[in-house]
Amino acid sequence: MELLEKRIQSDGIVKKGSVLKVDNFLNHQMDIALFNEMGKEFKRLFKDRPINKILTIEASGIGIACVAAQYFQAPVVFAKKAQSINIDGDVYSTRIESFTHKRVYDVMVSKKYLRPEDHILILDDFLANGCAVNGLIELIESAGATVEGIGIAIEKGWQIGGKTLREKGYQVESLAIVERMDEQTGEIFFRN
Repeated sequence: MELLEKRIQSDGIVKKGSVLKVDNFLNHQMDIALFNEMGKEFKRLFKDRPINKILTIEASGIGIACVAAQYFQAPVVFAKKAQSINIDGDVYSTRIESFTHKRVYDVMVSKKYLRPEDHILILDDFLANGCAVNGLIELIESAGATVEGIGIAIEKGWQIGGKTLREKGYQVESLAIVERMDEQTGEIFFRN
């Protein structure tokens, strides 16, 4: 998606350790007009899939998923990273390692929001090693639901997540695939 790539080029900051900082428009401060265009693109990419629910993980995927959901006319469910008194009853749970935060989270979704009849689109802000997406797939499979596709705002193409998911047969659509970044110059190179 050329619009997103241009925004990453103009506002993204390359940090040490293969970190791409896009917090001024994607995952701290959110550019809703950009999210709207991303939502339209996700709908175009998955238009032939019978999606009735969108699943993401807190926190950075929620904004993208909520804006995209209006094009699918589907509710958004997000996996919570911490138990709270608001989650009542049985839950599906798994453990997910965060590339960015370098820690493992127990994530959960109430069983009343993931059902066997659900056809789910996973949406998230980043795809690196694929730990978060694989955890969400595990939750969906635990519910007996169907993964209809995986939509990602920014994929780090040099890391294994996207390749592994595609090899497993999932439709993975990333709006921008960063092929490499130069920590010295701050340059960002995209896959064509």
